[in-house]
Amino acid sequence: MREFIVEADGGSRGNPGPAGYGSVVIDAATGETLAERAEYIGVATNNVAEYRGLVAGLRAARELDPAATVRVRMDSKLVVEQMSGRWKIKHPDMKPLAAEAARVLPAAQVTYEWIPRERNKHADRLANEAMDAGKRGEQWEASASRAGLGARVRETPAVPEPAAPPGDAAAGAAKAREALTRSRPTPAASSDPATASAPTPSSAPTPSSDPATASDPAPSATEDASAVPVAPVADAAGGRAAGSGGEEDATKTRADRRAVRAVASRAAATGAGPAPDAGRAAEGGPGVTPSVGWGAAPDLGAPATFVLLRHGETPLTPQKRFSGSGGTDPSLSDVGREQAERVAAAFARRGTIQHILASPLARTRETAGAVAARLGLEVTVEDGLIETDFGAWEGLTFGEVRERHPEDLNAWLADPEAEPTGGGESFAATATRIAATRDRLVARYAGRTVLLVTHVTPIKTFVRLALGAPPESLFRMELSAASVSAVAYYADGNASVRLLNDTSHLRP
Repeated sequence: MREFIVEADGGSRGNPGPAGYGSVVIDAATGETLAERAEYIGVATNNVAEYRGLVAGLRAARELDPAATVRVRMDSKLVVEQMSGRWKIKHPDMKPLAAEAARVLPAAQVTYEWIPRERNKHADRLANEAMDAGKRGEQWEASASRAGLGARVRETPAVPEPAAPPGDAAAGAAKAREALTRSRPTPAASSDPATASAPTPSSAPTPSSDPATASDPAPSATEDASAVPVAPVADAAGGRAAGSGGEEDATKTRADRRAVRAVASRAAATGAGPAPDAGRAAEGGPGVTPSVGWGAAPDLGAPATFVLLRHGETPLTPQKRFSGSGGTDPSLSDVGREQAERVAAAFARRGTIQHILASPLARTRETAGAVAARLGLEVTVEDGLIETDFGAWEGLTFGEVRERHPEDLNAWLADPEAEPTGGGESFAATATRIAATRDRLVARYAGRTVLLVTHVTPIKTFVRLALGAPPESLFRMELSAASVSAVAYYADGNASVRLLNDTSHLRP
């Protein structure tokens, strides 16, 4: 049975005022945009426009396949709660619209989910295009729409892949998937992912001087573009207190320095998190000597240990497509669900996880749910763990982005403050967000072992910040689907990377 995602929105410039709606139907398995609907509806309220968008989206889904299941995603809490039956419908203008929406498809085929507005950009753009057309005395025309520019996978001619495969190369993804179905013995795996503390031999790839052709170029910092296993890193000392011999590293960006100073200032003001001097050391400033590993003070107590689990594979993973927080929010594939079960079994054998937090996206919540079911724990959704928003690149391969947006891509590869086309999230902004999330969670879970189920960019950023590495290090790390990494955070503000990209639990 096919599964569609319907994203719908409506708006009114005046409430009531000139109003319009937009809706889009997406193939849940591939992320492809299958249909767009938008219309200027004259003077109406926001809620009426939102309901009109819902009805149009459901009808478009029915036209494509009346037997398909439909996941409706809207940023209108009112419509989602009313259509889910949890809130009563009192307004007389909305009762007939809600009834009309309920008649389009059988109730058993439709579910409703609230999403933040920033994750409903495609439908929002369509609604605004419709209102703009109405202002000109026209109706919206699909042929003139730019609402979905690069936001979804459209029917586009195949474009050649770059000479150096983007992200974690396809060969690695194939090996990982093959390992799930073959019973042939494999060489001994590296350390158990659940240990999150045992040092293992280091085997880091040799970095290339050209970011675009590095061993893990740009899309490895994307979500589903990453799939090549890499040997775990040894028990590497570093972190916010790991300086560079008292001299500020010239490759650090202004954004990194601002993020560290902001985090340190907040920690100092609240009395939570690491000491302010740790921030100075992360910039390479003088005054702090790292005290991790053999040089650690004996009375620091147990660290807060973050076990970083990347979610299992989705349908977009083997296609190496950008899949961040601004895209289709795909669920796990059959392979991804098997990966989640395997990592859950590994954690159950070890028994060290005390809390589970997950990004709000479907693929991370599903992966976390598999682990939680094995361990008997609850999953707490943590918005700070969400993947980077890749803007208009969502759903595209690295080759397609280079073909369509070469200048933006080159800027993005060279500058962590550069945003993806269409106003996505820069790596500098992601680092600021992850640093704040890290410090808040370190204070909350001091001395505990916490599983954070998240995505490629957040995990790489946790590791980068722990090592005090420059932003370009994001392009020098590889993370497989359902891989495990770990970082320990000590009371004096130091951090120690314990594990990176372990996939031993996926092997027979």
